[in-house]
Amino acid sequence: MDDCEGSVPETLKMNVKFSGRLIPIAISADATVSDLKSLLQPLTNVLIRGQRLIFKGKVLKDEMTLKSSEISSGCKIMLVASQGLHQGDGPIINEGSEVSRATRPPQRRIAAEPVREPPRKQFMLEHWKRTGVVPLQVLQLELIPSEVWTCGTSARVLDLSMNRLREIPAQIGDLRSLQKLYLNANELEDSCICWEAIASLNGLKILSLDKNYLTTLPSSLGGLTNLKELHLARNQLSSLPIEIGFLSQLQILKANSNRLTSIPSSVGDCNSLAELDLASNLLSELPETLGNLQNLKTLHLTNNGLKSVPSTLLKKCSELATLVLHGTEITEDVLRRMEGWEEFDKRRQSKHQKQIDFGVGLSSGFDACADDD
Repeated sequence: MDDCEGSVPETLKMNVKFSGRLIPIAISADATVSDLKSLLQPLTNVLIRGQRLIFKGKVLKDEMTLKSSEISSGCKIMLVASQGLHQGDGPIINEGSEVSRATRPPQRRIAAEPVREPPRKQFMLEHWKRTGVVPLQVLQLELIPSEVWTCGTSARVLDLSMNRLREIPAQIGDLRSLQKLYLNANELEDSCICWEAIASLNGLKILSLDKNYLTTLPSSLGGLTNLKELHLARNQLSSLPIEIGFLSQLQILKANSNRLTSIPSSVGDCNSLAELDLASNLLSELPETLGNLQNLKTLHLTNNGLKSVPSTLLKKCSELATLVLHGTEITEDVLRRMEGWEEFDKRRQSKHQKQIDFGVGLSSGFDACADDD
């Protein structure tokens, strides 16, 4: 029943069988099963948590990619909907199914849309405004649909990740209530983004720009004073703006896999920072002000040209329990000579023990500061 044909291209073309009909889908091979469910929700009216996708007799796991699930072009996947977990008028049922037309309530039918276009606006607009969530990820969009801007202050979450966007226009500033903006995995360059409009989103808490082509960030980014998470991984950034120090509520900053050669000392003013990821950059030193981050719990520095860490890091960062240093020249002996080593060592060992006690598998980076690999 679940036969596959052909090789695995970059974009997979498949059919999803649901309620007696086949829904044609085109999606990236690197997309996850969860991404596929998001794509199917507006086409079937079945909520993500109510979907079970079955391939070759096995239920697909949300976190797995389609490629790792051995799904290729020409495959057929079955969608089974859990009763009661639907949106709008309920699951969209094929007119030729076994359900009696006389006994079932009227169903609003929505034809499967080509993946290169956004879902039908007459259904989605009402849904977007009601929920505040605008899910447009993995649709191969090259432009943001104009219907998005009509959401105005209703929109709280805008997910445009894993598309082909090359422009974020000034209209983004019309979504004044936006709290979460996901722009990761697109084709965005510095000049393609209206930063002034993004900086005007005063309520923004999460901004994700991973996997684009950014080389610099503007000073206006410092105006997002309510930001809690900033994701910048896998770009081409050579520096971070000094104004990043204005982000006093920032808890997570991920700028790994860039071309950073230095970190501004103002990062020490981000006093809410709990996780800082600077792995896989071109750093040879770090500012002493990192020692001011008293709430810092996790610091990733893998694959940098570092020979030392700030002298007060272990002593003043009293919450630090994870320090990942693979691929640097910092040895355990260097750390042991630092003030505050003993207390830090107790924290990291305590965390290690808790992970064992709760049966959590340890990552290869855990305890990198003190393990000889």
